[in-house]
Amino acid sequence: MLFESYTLQHIPLKNRIVMPPMTRSRAAQGEVATDLMAAYYAQRASAGLIISEGTQISKQGQGYAWTPGIYTQAQVEGWKKVTEAVHHNGGKIFAQLWHVGRVSHTSLQENGQQPVAPSVLVAEGVKVFLSKNGQGAESGVGEMIQHSTPRELTIPEIQQIIKDYAQAAKNAIAAGFDGVELHGANGYLIEQFIDSQTNQRTDAYGGSLENRLRFLKEVTTAVVDAIGADKVGVRQAPLTTLMGAMDDHPEVTYIEAARILNEIGVAYIHVAEADWDNAPVMPVAFKEAYRNTFKGTLIYSGKYSVERAEEALQNGWADLIGFGRPFIANPDLPHRLQHGHPLNEPKREYFFGGSTVGYTDYPVYAH
Repeated sequence: MLFESYTLQHIPLKNRIVMPPMTRSRAAQGEVATDLMAAYYAQRASAGLIISEGTQISKQGQGYAWTPGIYTQAQVEGWKKVTEAVHHNGGKIFAQLWHVGRVSHTSLQENGQQPVAPSVLVAEGVKVFLSKNGQGAESGVGEMIQHSTPRELTIPEIQQIIKDYAQAAKNAIAAGFDGVELHGANGYLIEQFIDSQTNQRTDAYGGSLENRLRFLKEVTTAVVDAIGADKVGVRQAPLTTLMGAMDDHPEVTYIEAARILNEIGVAYIHVAEADWDNAPVMPVAFKEAYRNTFKGTLIYSGKYSVERAEEALQNGWADLIGFGRPFIANPDLPHRLQHGHPLNEPKREYFFGGSTVGYTDYPVYAH
């Protein structure tokens, strides 16, 4: 089933393979997508669907050096090069809309301000990627630094961020993207509101499960109102503990979130399963609960092999499967998977920042 075509709402996909979002930190000054980024994504257009790297909705939403934004006209123009290149090669691409919340540093924020979060909580050991001595992405010279102490968002500020998401979604469509994915996973802002251990608010946005899910609901509704439900997906990571985000009752919390997203009518939920070696495996009952609750498309990503992917598709847990790191080193990944060809190994030292090396120079399979 992995290599069969699939229709995502109105969008025809050539296979069920997704290239999930992966930060590569190659944007130019002004957080603008470049010709090099266009070449990188175009090389991988044989995926059924590409979801772009996390793309901040505002300067406040940035947490790492050289990541692209989608809140200025220059950024929209930069992304147009990417979407045109992907479409020229027969691909489909969604923009992942990103606000990192507390996972940022004062040096990345406007006028050196504190990052923002639902609550004033520091995730010890959670680091952000900064450029060294202000050098550009092509230098590849960066360092990992503990994130700065955040300040608590006021309700008017929360309302403004919701507007920023809606505007970013409109900008993404103007830039030629086929849709958007809201980054509600991996310990960033939306998940900081959802998870009980990162949200200690006592107002309408904290406390009860309904209140903790309010931000997700309002952001998603605003984005759907802006561009249409058929062009909106949401990423979730129920069991990951990335960036210090954890929930005391993830199955209850995330199935309720899925129920809300089903009601809103989004095109898909993209479940990020834990992708490190000793991570908890997502129980089958949890996957079945997702399927029973959410009637749209379900995407799963996280250390999938072709065999595991087929199992998930055959059992109906998933409709599409994301293959992350293998796509970094294998621009022709769907062809390699279908024909059992060996895979190139990714060069980890070139994951973040740099030039063409470890980015657009991986070879396609030669017979």
